[in-house]
Amino acid sequence: MRKTLSILCFCLGLPFACRAQAASGAGPAGPVATVAGQPISEQQLLESLGPQLMQLRNQEYELKSKALDSLIRQKLLEAEATKRGIPAQKLLEQEVDSKIAAPTDAEVEAYFWGQNRAGVRFDDVKDQFRANLKQTKIQKARQAYADSLRAKTEVAVMLRAPSVDIHYDAARVKGNPKAPITIVEFSDFQCPFCKKSEATLRDLLAKYEGRVKLAFLDFPLAEIHSAAEAARCAGEQGKFWEYHESLFADQSKLDEESLIGRAQNLKLDEKAFQSCLASGKFKASIEADRQEGTKAGVAGTPGFFINGVFLSGAQPQAEFERIIDNQLALHGNPTTRATFSGQPLR
Repeated sequence: MRKTLSILCFCLGLPFACRAQAASGAGPAGPVATVAGQPISEQQLLESLGPQLMQLRNQEYELKSKALDSLIRQKLLEAEATKRGIPAQKLLEQEVDSKIAAPTDAEVEAYFWGQNRAGVRFDDVKDQFRANLKQTKIQKARQAYADSLRAKTEVAVMLRAPSVDIHYDAARVKGNPKAPITIVEFSDFQCPFCKKSEATLRDLLAKYEGRVKLAFLDFPLAEIHSAAEAARCAGEQGKFWEYHESLFADQSKLDEESLIGRAQNLKLDEKAFQSCLASGKFKASIEADRQEGTKAGVAGTPGFFINGVFLSGAQPQAEFERIIDNQLALHGNPTTRATFSGQPLR
């Protein structure tokens, strides 16, 4: 709770007293408000923020991550400069700045128009834009040079992305149950972007076989969610994932007749399936999934939590792999923020 309060104070720019209170661990002993004698707890307040809180936590992490990258580059340059016996600035001038050619007129003009400089004559600002463009090229090249030095130096980054504990149903898990990485997916069988993510998830389970498992939670965007109920009913007969794949294979036919037809194709006990579907027995459980997602910050589908780290939308596979690889590297290293050549980076 103390950590969450600190994040809120930092990101929302709350008064110094609030930040000091969060840092010291002091907090309200009772409710944060009462209405007609009924208390509102701090936990209720934080849960009500939902997606906003996750967004703030991710913003804080992005700021820290970028700052850490900058510090690492600085350390790498200083180490290389010390090895050569010259100042870091001199190293950059020799290895980077001197190799950047002056931009051509065509490059400068393209850069000029890319800045949306309507109403300004190119000839009047050409020299200024030439200098700006060269400086931009130098900055990019310096960063690339510093990043290239990582291959020569031991650098370990253990900065943890914000994470959320998500409760999921073990009956709807695909992959090795003991896998160290869990992808929790909040999805809707009617969502085209969820369907788009299916191939990515299959490829990830194959690539990280034994190390990654997938848990499926319902996050229906429509009030009527018969497809989600049908998948649960199929799960009662041990065919949740087969029915899940059938629904995503053809999202156009989700009426009751089609749902029963899918059950027939999978050779389910039709009478038991129909009885289950008619009973509405899973409606409350599906709503519980949706509430779990809302509290965690999910605002749309698909939403993913990779060991608790949030990833929103049908992202490229590389984005999943970046988080998975980072989580695998972090596994068993819960304390150190970063190290450089074996020494903590402060």
